[in-house]
Amino acid sequence: MRRTIVVLVLILWYGNTYPIPPIGITGSATAAHLFSPQISTTQADKFYQDQSYSRALEAYEVALKDPSVDSAYVYKKMALCEAALGNAKEAAYHAESYLMKDFKPIFLFDDGFAEVQEYPEFQSVIEAYTPKISVWSFAYLYVALIGFYIALIINFNKKIDWIARLLISGFVFIHSFFIFHISLGITNYQYEYPHSYLMSTCFSFLYGPLLYFYFKRITEQYQFKKIDLLHLIPTVLFLIYIIPIYAMSGTEKMDLMLHRVSEGLNPGDSAYIGTIVALKLASLAIYGYFIRKVYLKSKKNNDLRVNNKTWQRNIYIIHFSYILSYAVYGALISNHINTGFFYHAQIVCMALMVIYVGYSANVQPNLFSGMYSYDNQLLFKYKKSGLTNSLSEELKQQLIRLFDEDKIYKDSDINLETLAAKLNTTRHNASQVINEHFKVSFHELINKYRIQEAKKILDEDHQ
Repeated sequence: MRRTIVVLVLILWYGNTYPIPPIGITGSATAAHLFSPQISTTQADKFYQDQSYSRALEAYEVALKDPSVDSAYVYKKMALCEAALGNAKEAAYHAESYLMKDFKPIFLFDDGFAEVQEYPEFQSVIEAYTPKISVWSFAYLYVALIGFYIALIINFNKKIDWIARLLISGFVFIHSFFIFHISLGITNYQYEYPHSYLMSTCFSFLYGPLLYFYFKRITEQYQFKKIDLLHLIPTVLFLIYIIPIYAMSGTEKMDLMLHRVSEGLNPGDSAYIGTIVALKLASLAIYGYFIRKVYLKSKKNNDLRVNNKTWQRNIYIIHFSYILSYAVYGALISNHINTGFFYHAQIVCMALMVIYVGYSANVQPNLFSGMYSYDNQLLFKYKKSGLTNSLSEELKQQLIRLFDEDKIYKDSDINLETLAAKLNTTRHNASQVINEHFKVSFHELINKYRIQEAKKILDEDHQ
């Protein structure tokens, strides 16, 4: 009689949703059977539809024990259940667990979260995973785009010594690229474009060498040697390490970023970020020492114009400010701090570098050539002048380009002063280069090219 009553109660309570447990099974065993992993997802969905959210949660918890169950789906439903019950913290936890399995952040704006969406716990998840725009991100993007433009303009400015412009434009480019990468990270667009993962990190060991050789070029007219390629060894070794990461699929990179988030870390950083930061800081410090030596030596050169010295001083100061701020940045991220003024200080220094170089390129592009511009023109009196063999050869190549490509001889107002300005040198230097390399005077050289052009036109007319 007692068993019959138990069976009837179970039928009335559960209806036809679950199979009737065998008679003689204890209460705990009955619950385990009713919510077995194999059938609990279906049962939980039924509870969810009936708005029995607490019972649905129990069933979903059991379902997670089954490896064959779609855990992303279960976490999604559990988040909605907790939201319906007004449990913002638990809803945020399960919503984040869902994103780790199936990254679709649009889910966070589901109508089912209306009750908890404004709670701080849930807002923190929205902030962490959905695209957003801030003052910082807008400013960084703006500066990065300006930097790309500046690098392009400098690189194609023929008035600047070509080696100097390659070095300084490359220096500006990697600054801009890093700033652009940061803007992606703080807007969460790195999740939309997972291939952006560590995309600027490959340039970590180029900042120092580029600026160092730029200073040597503009202060000493330095000519590169094969041994200078040794300065690229750190970058090459680092590329060997990082290329396998770049070769990963978007899904694999996304998994790496989400794994770091799950551990409370910055998703855009490498697992070896501490080591990378330490090595980069060492590189910056070593080259900073070399740059300082070159800079202090150039300060004693009375032949340099005041504006050239001011340009070099400001670049030097901004770069050293960046090194100091990067040291602070390294200490912060080593302690998993990814926000705050000091975190942004190194990026601000980079932005100042880009803006200052851009301003100088627009106002005084001749500054970029350094030693190729002097105040005291009496120093350039042929053999006793400061016109070294390397500078003479450089001016010769520029002059050939002006005549062969730009065809400046077609200008009826062309004179030696105008040519010297195009070469970013003095009138005396220009005359010396023409005499030594072409064995003619300036006017004879102009006439020679004009006669060749006239012959070419006549030949074309006769054809």
